[in-house]
Amino acid sequence: MILSGKEIERHIGKEIIIEPFSRDRLNPNSYNLSLADELLVYENDVLDMKTPNPTKRIVIPESGLTLEPNKLYLGRTNEYTATEGFVPMLEGRSSTGRLGLFIHVTAGFGDVGFKGYWTLEIFCVQPVKIYPNAEICQIYYHDIHGDYEAYSSGKYQNNTGIQPSLMYKDFM
Repeated sequence: MILSGKEIERHIGKEIIIEPFSRDRLNPNSYNLSLADELLVYENDVLDMKTPNPTKRIVIPESGLTLEPNKLYLGRTNEYTATEGFVPMLEGRSSTGRLGLFIHVTAGFGDVGFKGYWTLEIFCVQPVKIYPNAEICQIYYHDIHGDYEAYSSGKYQNNTGIQPSLMYKDFM
């Protein structure tokens, strides 16, 4: 079952942490998260899942940045989140989707117990101009039934910035 906005608000500061939190970003069953002012792009044309892939940092100016189609951009949320006892999920807002802007290529599913900033896998269908601090995606929460072990992977837990793929660690 998905938590309502009122239920999300009841759990803020306890099982659900969103920092910073602003009530005006609360929706009927989700909360809007915003885009930080930086992106990472991979430097290589061919990516190898068995090795670290180098990236370069791009700052998104206040005047905006036009994204190119067929290029993957890694961004992050301004908001730090932590969740206990609920499964966090991330989706693009319908307004961003209607611009042909994908916010996560495949990783919109969070793990119960995740703590950190959300890395966004941004891809666009046609050129689109983005801005820092834009409310670009939304987080929502499912309850979880049965016993579980909270997420504790060292790969992405407690991150402080944009996380490129660390899949190469799976091969070690």
